[in-house]
Amino acid sequence: MHECDVLIVGGGPAGSSLAWSLRNSKLSVTIMDRKSFPRDKVCAGWVTPEVIKELGVDLEAYGNERTLQPITGFRIAMLGRSQLETYYSGEPVSYGIRRIEFDHYLIQRCGANLLLGHELKSLYRDGRAWLVNGDIRAKLVVGAGGHFCPVGRMLGAWPEGSEQVVAAQEIEFEMTPRQRAACKVDAETPELFFTPELNGYGWVFRKGDYLNVGLGREDSQKLSSHVRVFREYLIDLGRIPPDIPAKFKGHAYLLYHHALREVTQEGVLLIGDSAGLAYPESGEGIRPAVESAFLAAQIIQEAQGDYSRENLSRYFNLVIQRFGKREPQDGLIERLPQGLKQWLAGPLMQTQWFVSKILVERWFLHRGLPPLTGG
Repeated sequence: MHECDVLIVGGGPAGSSLAWSLRNSKLSVTIMDRKSFPRDKVCAGWVTPEVIKELGVDLEAYGNERTLQPITGFRIAMLGRSQLETYYSGEPVSYGIRRIEFDHYLIQRCGANLLLGHELKSLYRDGRAWLVNGDIRAKLVVGAGGHFCPVGRMLGAWPEGSEQVVAAQEIEFEMTPRQRAACKVDAETPELFFTPELNGYGWVFRKGDYLNVGLGREDSQKLSSHVRVFREYLIDLGRIPPDIPAKFKGHAYLLYHHALREVTQEGVLLIGDSAGLAYPESGEGIRPAVESAFLAAQIIQEAQGDYSRENLSRYFNLVIQRFGKREPQDGLIERLPQGLKQWLAGPLMQTQWFVSKILVERWFLHRGLPPLTGG
């Protein structure tokens, strides 16, 4: 029988950041993940300097052995319209990373016991603890397994149910020398293309020899067809090589303002995408995952072994303080007629001030939000 104080189900940035935050506590922490690391993870793969600071990542050491692409600007447009370029002087405003490397780095240094290649199959309450898979006893179970986290399902979160999610497909691959020569995307300037319906966007990120192309939409109807059209659009535009792979991988995530799920129960809490914390404007999930892990670590340590629902509920209060109140109902902008939204958005997307100050700095980079101190 394996016993621990905290069992974290999911070894991505949320789970590994929580374990790292608890590494100097007296708690025994175990991470369980159904995959062995390093493992592929479908994700555009970019992190802001604030995330780097929060995680205490040594950029020089990290970049010596892994992909670390400085980003100093963006090219942004609505599909079918001309692009606007936004550049920033000084330090990079973001970094392109490969999740297969980034997640492996985080879990290797987290300090927890690792049960990798182990899938959560059963979860039963046994007195004041949880019995997991019949051979693991844990006082607290933390769901960090992403949108389809089995712990989240136990709390009643059904991704196929009433929560509106973003569905995305993307591909990341190492380019051949000929493909690198044919790729017109500047590595320091990722390109974003917003859909005319304003329900999603596509992207092209070049990270050294790797290229990441994807599209995400809140409307998942005919997603594969939309992705195919987007791929052909980029080829016709001359931005990417014509022979990039045609088969994209899919994933899904829940935007914070659409979240309905509970994030705590007796002896259980959810962090990261399991809790539905992706930023509503950009869909970014890494920073909310890391920060929710820090908030959870604070509550876990303050609980002093009493993981009652009452004690853990304070975690959700901290989430609201950090990310704002959840608003599952459509906001004013979402309620506007589609034609009016497009009429308003068209001129704004051609305005340098709006693209730079609002879309990039506020919605994508969250430059006005100071990093949390954690770990």
